[in-house]
Amino acid sequence: METLLRLSGGIDRLSEFIGRQVRWLILAAVLVSAVNAIIRKSFDMSSNAWLELQGALFGAVFMFAAAYVLQKNGHVRIDALSSHLSKRTRDWIDLFGHVVFLLPFCLLMVWLGVPYFWESLRDGENSSNAGGLVVWPVKFFILGGFALLLAQAISEIIKRWAVIKGLRDD
Repeated sequence: METLLRLSGGIDRLSEFIGRQVRWLILAAVLVSAVNAIIRKSFDMSSNAWLELQGALFGAVFMFAAAYVLQKNGHVRIDALSSHLSKRTRDWIDLFGHVVFLLPFCLLMVWLGVPYFWESLRDGENSSNAGGLVVWPVKFFILGGFALLLAQAISEIIKRWAVIKGLRDD
């Protein structure tokens, strides 16, 4: 179990590092949006590439921050119900949810995401919009985000099991 807890710690550090770094993409997206709006209003010009870049940056933040949010227990819960349950029961519910719902979903998304990304990269897929961007980076954000969320799900399962067995404090 000690090896699994070390693996969990490594995954947690990776998720936290990436989660903290992607916040800069929010600033980049806001700047792209502001510059695009200023140019559009001032010079009556616009570019689909700038609009797509803004969306891609927000998408990257959403996908890569998901594992960090899971690690920090910041996801949506129904506290009105769970607050009345014992800590042990909530731990079992978390473990069940991670194993039965989150883990299979992430595995499916990674499994489907690999060819989705790879074909786009191989074919040099471009946006269907005039002047748009290449598409494969956005597809990589989907694959990479779910791969990181899968790793974090494994980490959460390890930690929750250790807590339930009394091998680790929460």
